[in-house]
Amino acid sequence: MKNQNSGLMTLLFLVFRLSLYFAFVLFLASCGGHTTRVIETLETRELEGWQKPYEVDGQRYQPLRDHQGFQQRGIASWYGRKFHGRKTSNGEIYDMYGMSAAHKTLPMGVYVKVTHLGNNRHIIVRVNDRGPFVAGRIIDLSYGAAKQLGIVDSGTAQVQIQALGYRATDQNRRVASNQPGNYDSASFAVQIGAFTTSKNAYLLVEKMRGRYGKAVVSTKMSNGQQLYRVRVGHFKSLQQAETAVYNLISGGFSGSYVVAFD
Repeated sequence: MKNQNSGLMTLLFLVFRLSLYFAFVLFLASCGGHTTRVIETLETRELEGWQKPYEVDGQRYQPLRDHQGFQQRGIASWYGRKFHGRKTSNGEIYDMYGMSAAHKTLPMGVYVKVTHLGNNRHIIVRVNDRGPFVAGRIIDLSYGAAKQLGIVDSGTAQVQIQALGYRATDQNRRVASNQPGNYDSASFAVQIGAFTTSKNAYLLVEKMRGRYGKAVVSTKMSNGQQLYRVRVGHFKSLQQAETAVYNLISGGFSGSYVVAFD
């Protein structure tokens, strides 16, 4: 009888553990109340929750591990009072008057430039939430961001988004400090190429240093291969960096894009 009771207790404990597990992987996403399931695998079990692949209404999403070179066009929308004060997907408290955004796959904490293709206004916001889970929409802006961009009344707009980088770094989760819209202290460079051979990267650096004053090689592992990324310039404003991109593309570096210094 004692062994039977012990076995029953073990079984009940396992059931309890499983119930806690499923309660964890099945939760309501903060944008829209869609049922979301986090996908646990051996490869992703050490990742933070917001880095893991997930499903929403049967659609699977794979969060990006790197924002470099990310650009996207589509429809932006906004969300406001209904979610004000609630937790976002990375655990922060949503402030509808701040400058933040929800995106389905971009890394948490990364800043993005959002350009309204109708009125040519642009803003810089920080991703701290997941969504929008509505067909055709690529980014959900906070009310404060939508107001500056001029889409509060219309509700949606065609936009271009460009990932920039991080303003400050949390060592554990790589989440930038929550200063709404404060990107003025950042500085920028332009990435003009990436090489698998270090010699080619450093030859280009020597060539570009005379033209831009600063040119560096930034290394990164990608799919098990070392990449040597060439970045030029040290610009104090996004506008200066974008002007440099235009000039570099005209000069033959067609893949150039702005990056923010971490």
